[in-house]
Amino acid sequence: MSMRFAFYGRVSTEDNQDPEASRAWQLRRAHALIEGRGGEIVAEFFDVDKSRSIPWARRPHASALIEALKNPRRDFDAVVIGEPHRAFYGNQYSLTFPLFEHFKVPLWVPEVGGPIDPANEAHDMIMGVFGGLSKGERNRIKIRVRSAMAAITATEGRFLGGRPPYGYRLADAGPHPNPAKAADGKRLRRLEADPVTSLVVRWIFAQFISGRGVFDIAEDLTRQGIPSPSASDPARNPHRSGLAWSKSAVRTIITNPRYTGRQVWNKQRKDEVLLDVEDVALGYTTKMRWNDRAKWIWSERKVHDELVSTEDFERAQQILAVRAGGIYSKRPHRTNRPYAFRGCLFCGYCDRRMQGNWNNRQAYYRCRFPQQYARTNDIDHPKVVYLREAEIAEHVDAWLATMFAPTRLNAVIDAMAAQLIDPAQTAAEELKTQLAACDRKLKQYRAALDAGADPVEVTGWINTVQQERARLQARLQATPRDERIPREHIEEMIEHVGGLARQVTSADPADKADLYKEIGLRMTYHPQKQLVEARIIPEPPHVRSVRVRGGT
Repeated sequence: MSMRFAFYGRVSTEDNQDPEASRAWQLRRAHALIEGRGGEIVAEFFDVDKSRSIPWARRPHASALIEALKNPRRDFDAVVIGEPHRAFYGNQYSLTFPLFEHFKVPLWVPEVGGPIDPANEAHDMIMGVFGGLSKGERNRIKIRVRSAMAAITATEGRFLGGRPPYGYRLADAGPHPNPAKAADGKRLRRLEADPVTSLVVRWIFAQFISGRGVFDIAEDLTRQGIPSPSASDPARNPHRSGLAWSKSAVRTIITNPRYTGRQVWNKQRKDEVLLDVEDVALGYTTKMRWNDRAKWIWSERKVHDELVSTEDFERAQQILAVRAGGIYSKRPHRTNRPYAFRGCLFCGYCDRRMQGNWNNRQAYYRCRFPQQYARTNDIDHPKVVYLREAEIAEHVDAWLATMFAPTRLNAVIDAMAAQLIDPAQTAAEELKTQLAACDRKLKQYRAALDAGADPVEVTGWINTVQQERARLQARLQATPRDERIPREHIEEMIEHVGGLARQVTSADPADKADLYKEIGLRMTYHPQKQLVEARIIPEPPHVRSVRVRGGT
């Protein structure tokens, strides 16, 4: 009788690896180790887009493997890992292997030529060394990448990727300097002034320096009908409504040094912070934090179109500092308060995410749309919308428990099978978004003509966009519509979501937020009706990385 194995592997996208190729070679190493011993892989656990620094308990499929170890009726006899560097980081091996010992499940790795012997000190030393090497490799890559990006920014001023700031668009800057990448057709990009939005940026700086406030400027822009950054390019901020200019949008433009024509890097950093100082084994979470301005890396020369002079930019920063009562710097809002519905609760008036607010030792959620956005829009919004977390928490958990009860599963699956459209087949929605972007560009270009821009140049832009629009329209007409997700995929998805829903009741508030997000919970609060509308929008199993049973 052959020995049955479960395979575990992992890949992150930090090093731009192809998940399928990485899975294939790790699986190949695992097969090479066990096939000579009559082994057969009957289950797979493969984590995608998860850093090696994340502990096993917080990797979806590694934690699923640990749960499977606890099941005496599991369908495998041992576990094989194709690449220990990718499975274990730092001290993770010493924290995880005791579970394999306890449940008497052998762990096979190629580096020891078979199963790890708990009594063999050499095996223990080898695995500990691999964990240290894995951590060292990650740190070396991080240092090399950051050093290279700092040097490229300072000496070359190269555009390092990401979305262009409002007021700019991307333009071709020639072939990539790396011969291999150039041979693959990769090219450099640079920022150039957008013919319409760059005028808005210049106007904002001029008005602010003349003494106007950010909210006054936001109201004026909204009154003139000028689309906000999120409205002119919804893909930049899909979580924003785009109905009006906000104070934060104007302030972000005023504080962006790239409008001076120089490339700036290292404005923010990623800090790894312990999740629980009382339990180091839980590992770290990554926090984005702002660096002091003295640590920003500036290009030595101007490398793209200048929208604002350096003198005007510095003058704007001085005005901000005076109004703030000191040196102005952009800092994130930090909180240690546990908000169970963080990111899941939306305002029924404006469809914006409601913000957590701690009051009277309780968690509240609020929306202050009129204080943050220009009020020259058509939304009839109260000054503040408030909702206390305790008023809905028990009802939401009870609804989840009822929704995924065994007696209702078939009805839920039938309802989802009739309505749920496969995201892999909804290219039509993306094409519609691109068509809308073309329409906005055409509107902006015609506005530029009315404002006195060069007719020949603007006509060329209009023709280019109209050609792109015709191409997108043809693709939209040829796109299949209303493709449904197969029932077997929905059953797998419901099994995953239902398991998470059953964990919600006993979870801590801080953990509940992650569970609700994983489930796909979205709630909308309608104050005028005193009603919270809740729905589950789970991610289909063939979109996320899933555990595969019964072979490869």
